[in-house]
Parts: sequence; C-alpha cells; structure tokens
Amino acid sequence: MAELMAPAIQYARDGFCIPVNVYKQWKAEVVRFTAAAEKEPEVFGPWLKYFTKDGKTYEPGDTFVNPDYAATLESLAATDCESYYHGDIMKKIVAFSNETGGFFAESDFENYKAQWVEPISVNYKGYDVCEMPPNGHGITALMALNMLKGLELSDSRETADVYHKMIEATKLAFVDTKKFVADPRYMRTKVSDMLSDRYADVRRALITDKAVYPEAGDPSCGGTVYFCVADGMGNMVSFIQSNYNRFGSGIVIPGTAITIQDRGANFSLDPESDNYLEGGKKAYHTIIPGFLMKDGKAVGPFGVMGGFMQPQGHVQVVVNTVDYHMNPQECLDAPRFQWVGEKKVQLEREVPADIALKLADMGHEVTIVNSNLGMGRGEIIWHLEDGTLVGGTEPRADGTIAAW
Repeated sequence: MAELMAPAIQYARDGFCIPVNVYKQWKAEVVRFTAAAEKEPEVFGPWLKYFTKDGKTYEPGDTFVNPDYAATLESLAATDCESYYHGDIMKKIVAFSNETGGFFAESDFENYKAQWVEPISVNYKGYDVCEMPPNGHGITALMALNMLKGLELSDSRETADVYHKMIEATKLAFVDTKKFVADPRYMRTKVSDMLSDRYADVRRALITDKAVYPEAGDPSCGGTVYFCVADGMGNMVSFIQSNYNRFGSGIVIPGTAITIQDRGANFSLDPESDNYLEGGKKAYHTIIPGFLMKDGKAVGPFGVMGGFMQPQGHVQVVVNTVDYHMNPQECLDAPRFQWVGEKKVQLEREVPADIALKLADMGHEVTIVNSNLGMGRGEIIWHLEDGTLVGGTEPRADGTIAAW
C-alpha cells in the first residue's frame, strides 16, 4: 500500500495544478457550500477551509496542496487501511458526526466488509457487455442493449432513427431500474428476469416511431472518477470511484480532509420500495465500470462517468463500437444524448440540427445543452487481435492517455 499510494501522497503534500474542467465544477461547489456554511458553519466550514483560498475558488493552473490529506493517505498506507475501519481516522469521523448531528457509529465502520461480486452481462451482437450487478445500475445499459439488439439500426450513426431507438430503449430500461434496483439482499425482482430475452421482447414492442412516456413494466416470470489500465501481460482494470455530487455531501472531517459522500441521496423514502432507506442497507448506486468481451476473450475496459448519464453513455459507446465500428477516440468524440425524464431529452450542440428537429417531430421534448460537462466523461482501452492496445480519452473532461 505504501508503494501504491506514494504518488497520491506526493501530490497531496506538494500540490498539483487545477485543470480547466475540474475548475468549472469546483467553482460551482464553492457557491453551493459557501451558502451552506452560512447556515451551518460548524458542518460546512471545514469544506471552505480545505477547498477554497480564503473563501475564493482556485483558478485553472493554481497549485492545490492538502497536507492533512497527505497525512491521511500515509496513515492508510501504513495500516493497510485499517485506520479507516478500526483506528484513528474512524474515530475522527465518528466524533465529528456526533458533534454535528450525524448518525455514524463506530460499529458502522468496524462491521463493514467489502464485497467481491460477479459481473452481470448480456450478449450484444456477438460481444459480451459486462457491468456491475445491483445495487448499481449497470443493468440499465444491459437492458437497453437487450432491446436494441432486436431493432434494425440505420447504416449511418448520425440519423434521427438511431438516436430515437437508443433514447427509447434507454428510458424504458431506466424506469425499470429506478423501480426495481436496490441492495440485492432486498430486491424482490430477479436480475435474470430483468435481463431475459422474454422481457426484452416485451419492452422492445413498446418502441414505435413516436416517443413514448415511459412507465415501469413487470420483469418477473411468475461524483465521479473513472480510469482504465491495461498491460502487455493481459491484465486489465476498469475502475470507478465517486463521492456522487462532485464534493459529495460537502462535509469534511477536520484533521483528515476526507469529504463524506452523499450516496444516500439515491435511497427511496417510499416504504413499499425495495430501495427504501434503512440502516445497514446499500442505496441504489450509479457508479458502473464497464468491460467488453468477445468469444470469451477480453476486448477491454470502458466507462462513462456522470451520475445518471453513465448507463446512457455505456449504451452509446457500445453501439458506436459494435454497430458503427468506431475506434475508441471516435466513440468518445461522437455527439451524445441524455434522457432526463418523461419525454425530455438533452442533445449536445454537435448533434446535427436536422436530427434534433426530426426527434422533436417524433414527440421528444428536445433541449440543446450549452455545456457538455454533464453529458458524461469516459475512457476506453481496446485490445486488438494483434496485441495492440488502443486508448481513447474524453474530450469533455481533463483525461489523457498515458503509455509507459
């Protein structure tokens, strides 16, 4: 762990330059948490201390240093992270929670065990698309692809027909997962039913040449960082981590610089929901690293971070790859849509105007977005048959491709 975390410790102690797109989102967070700190200074004051320059936003190119976080990482490295679950860091988190009206208990940390889970997958036109199982919503992408594989897509990617069918499949999948996905220990609906060809046929039949108002069906039978790496020996990793809303809850533990996440936002407060808020229960989760395989062999890792854009980005990347034979960079450069509820869909400005007009004629409520920061931010590595590794990096973010 000490070797693994050494670069991060160095960056935290010595500093790193703020990139352009991170700055834009950071600036919005300063506005959000400045207002929160005015109402509850004891809760949100530490965020302003650690992540502003005397209350002002760091600018692009500024060097940001965080020595308390460096010390936190050193503690984690020295104890194989046990200080977070059983030691000093845990005690600081619980103490601050108690001081500020929170509900953390030492047992929450001491009793936690990480889970090793098997991915779920569907075969899309000869490729196995792998996602994390519930309580994550990678199943949304798989359900949408299950519908799409039975539809005929136009020869050209940039047509209203292709956008329409992807939008319809995506939103039909999404309303299902929002209803049925929860901590798998509490789900009454089987994942196998949600991914069955039978149910895909039922949902696909709802896709016509007009936008549908999506409602959940019955599948039963009876803020975020993504990266991927690959090496010459065939090892590949698809990795994602998130505090959810940028800086998460905005609650920072003094002396540690740890920002507490706000994933509980995706619990339901409906007692009838499988995803109902209860102690010891995992919330519906949006972070979903993806992986593509063919004939039992790895093609490679991919991901598109961005909350509820993630499975939508996965669908678009897979369709771009499999149906339109785009290379990784072309996949990520291609214009995107985002379904945001009911018949509402956002399109990037790069989507041709005639497609936007045609989609509106088909019943979609179309909005052209001025900023593409909310349209997903991804990375891809594909392994070619000759052993070459090909990477693509997101033009909407500050990502890069590094080879060594």
